[in-house]
Amino acid sequence: MIYNWLKNIVFADPALLGLFALLPLLIIWYVKKYNMGQASVKVSSVYAFTVSSWKNRFRHLPFIFRLLTLSCLIIVLARPQKRNEEQKTEGEGIDIVLCMDVSGSMGSTDIAPSRMDVAKEVAGEFVNSRPVDRIGLVIFSGESFTQCPITTDHATLINQIQSLESRKYLVDGTVIGEGLATAVDRLTTTGSKSKVIILLTDGKEDPPETRLIDPLTALEIARAKQVKVYTIGMSAGPSTVNEISDPSKRQKKPEPDFLDEQLLQRIADETSGQYFRARDKDGLKNIYSQIDKMEKSKVEITTFRRYEEKYLPFVLAALGFLFLELVLRLTVLRKFP
Repeated sequence: MIYNWLKNIVFADPALLGLFALLPLLIIWYVKKYNMGQASVKVSSVYAFTVSSWKNRFRHLPFIFRLLTLSCLIIVLARPQKRNEEQKTEGEGIDIVLCMDVSGSMGSTDIAPSRMDVAKEVAGEFVNSRPVDRIGLVIFSGESFTQCPITTDHATLINQIQSLESRKYLVDGTVIGEGLATAVDRLTTTGSKSKVIILLTDGKEDPPETRLIDPLTALEIARAKQVKVYTIGMSAGPSTVNEISDPSKRQKKPEPDFLDEQLLQRIADETSGQYFRARDKDGLKNIYSQIDKMEKSKVEITTFRRYEEKYLPFVLAALGFLFLELVLRLTVLRKFP
């Protein structure tokens, strides 16, 4: 209890705590004065003078109370305070949609522990680094889906990101165009001047028969809506997880390089974005860091500090110790000549 109280205490004048160095000098002075005040008589035996009483045992109490009084007064002079800090973050944010591929190949382990796990971890860190931005999450595989609308509730968004699993939500396949179109649609209803999509995939357009929008059509929509798209191609090697995309459930063999870098480059170039290739976890972190630097938000952090004086208990304690010292000196421990 005392420790929890002390760790929240600061001193307005901590230099005055150096006065505690005077207490050892006071103790030395007291010991010398006490020794000098003792009478000395040469006798053959001192047995008669060794009789102890309760007054003898407690004769130093007034001095101890004086030390405690001085200690409390030193703390009072240093002004103990309890500091409460509040931060208010304000700024002009950017509307961002994370458009993430959740197809079966994202379970590949060429980027340990898997592409999906690394993509989730780094995306969560990116969200935490953008405190004033509104961010949403769109996922796609053989179809696209808005996993989390654009929001400032980043805790909920991160929970949604961390819950993603490849091959869990949508039909097999890869519809980059529909994922991009869905992400653009989420941004068209916002009033922000800056609209950004970060599209991450490890494959190429591999649509089922139910596809509605192809990648080039989605690109035209993004360009017309003035949405900037950063594209990330994620893989270190061929896919280690086969995808099933046709109605007959025929399994496809992994290709040496499954990425359609030409398409991702074109989408980025024509929307004033940039294309990146992530071959490992550190590379993906560096990519998000570069995007973070290029898309800066105006952030203002105002810190409010309130101080509550906490010297009163020490004033009362000092008065209490001083009172006890005077009572003892003037009553039961009174000295006579």
